[in-house]
Amino acid sequence: MRMAAIEAVIWDFGGVFTSSPFEAFNRFEAEKGLPHDLIRSVNRTNFHDNAWARFERTEIDAAGFDTLFLAESTALGHPVRGADVLPLISGNVRPAMVGALKACKAVFKVGCITNNMATGEGASMASDPKKAAAVAAIFPLFDAILESSKSGVRKPDPRIYLMMCELLAVKPDACVYLDDLGVNCKPAAELGMKAIKVTGETQALDDLEVLTGLKFAR
Repeated sequence: MRMAAIEAVIWDFGGVFTSSPFEAFNRFEAEKGLPHDLIRSVNRTNFHDNAWARFERTEIDAAGFDTLFLAESTALGHPVRGADVLPLISGNVRPAMVGALKACKAVFKVGCITNNMATGEGASMASDPKKAAAVAAIFPLFDAILESSKSGVRKPDPRIYLMMCELLAVKPDACVYLDDLGVNCKPAAELGMKAIKVTGETQALDDLEVLTGLKFAR
């Protein structure tokens, strides 16, 4: 069976175009004497309906997130306020990934699906003005953007991937999808997309070159 030609490249934002928030989580945990990956453990518990998920669907506000995250982390034995976690989310922009986006845009349709919160500036939730400005310069490059905080649907719900395909007028098997979370890559792959789990900038660019046939500056 002939593989469909690539027509679109769809990107996650945080952890793809910016450095991973997991690095900031781990620094915070080390500084506070908390178990390594505690914050990720809180986020993985009741994944579809925890404080993080509900905030990304705008079902609760920042105050509600603060309270619920504290309750969830306390249940795991280490109280952490949600208000202390939010500043850790935004990372630094990866210029080579932005260059790859521009190269892909010259050949393919490009879209962004991001789970985000209605706080900070832009889809990376940056609160620092310089970071926010760097992020703001990226978003006009996309042909379509879906933000969980605005759509009310978040990854890994398959509906949000299909919504993007509809916006770009492409079929899933004609898409490449990049995300730093395997749980978000899985439904994309199940729909027929060529999924790339981003573990680092070089790895992501290497894998994207294989699938698109393009070459990216490093």
